[in-house]
Amino acid sequence: MVSILNSLSRVSKKDTVLSVRDIKKTFVEAGQPLNILRGGGFDLYRGEIVALVGQSGSGKSTLLQCVGLLDKPTGGDIFINGHPIDKINEETRTMLRRQKIGFVYQKHNLLSDFTALENVVMPMMANGTSENVACARAMKLLKLANVAHRASHFPAEMSGGEQQRVAIARAIANNPEILLADEPTGSLDPEHAKVVFDLLLDLVRKSKMSMLFVTHDMNLAKRADRIITIKDGIVK
Repeated sequence: MVSILNSLSRVSKKDTVLSVRDIKKTFVEAGQPLNILRGGGFDLYRGEIVALVGQSGSGKSTLLQCVGLLDKPTGGDIFINGHPIDKINEETRTMLRRQKIGFVYQKHNLLSDFTALENVVMPMMANGTSENVACARAMKLLKLANVAHRASHFPAEMSGGEQQRVAIARAIANNPEILLADEPTGSLDPEHAKVVFDLLLDLVRKSKMSMLFVTHDMNLAKRADRIITIKDGIVK
C-alpha cells in the first residue's frame, strides 16, 4: 500500500499516472450477461487533461467507476503509476481512492444536512487532517471556487452552479493526483456550465493534477489535451 501511495507523489510531468489495458466489465441482468466494457485502454499522464466521449450507454461512467476503484472490472488491468491494482485488498483500495483520487459527478452529491464548508472539510478530516487545518484549507478552496460567501449555507440554499463549484472544491480537498469527472456540467444551463468548466480547468491546470472527464459536449472535449472514445464497449 505504501509504495503505491508514495509513488504517485514522485511522478514527473511525462510519467504515466494511470494505465488501462484490455478492460472488460460484464453485468448479469435477468440471468443474461451484459457486456458493457469489451476491451481497449489508454494512458493518462501527469498533468494531462483527457476527455472521454461516446454515445449514451456506451460504458463511460462504468469505466470511470472502475478506474476510480469504486467497482472492479471483470477483466483486463488497471495500473496506477505502474502498480497493478487488481490484487490489492479493500483497505488499500479505500486508502488509495481517498488520498489520491478525486471525483466530480454530474449532480453535486453534496450532503444536504451540512454546510458548504462542512462538505469540503469532511473528506479531509476522514483522511486524518485536523479540523483547524481542514477548515482553513476548505475556506481557501471555496474562495478559489468563488463561493466563499456561501460557506455557511446548505446545498438547498445555493444555485446549481454554486453547488457544483462547492463539489469541485470538495473533490480537490485532499489534493488528489487524479481527478475523475463524470459530466461535471451536465446538469447546468450553458451559461453556468461554461463558468463551472472554466473553473474546473483552471484549478486542475494550476495544481498540475491529471484529469479524465466524461462529456457529451464536443466543445468541452476539444478543450482537453486529448480525446479518447468508447464505441461498442471498446475504449479507443
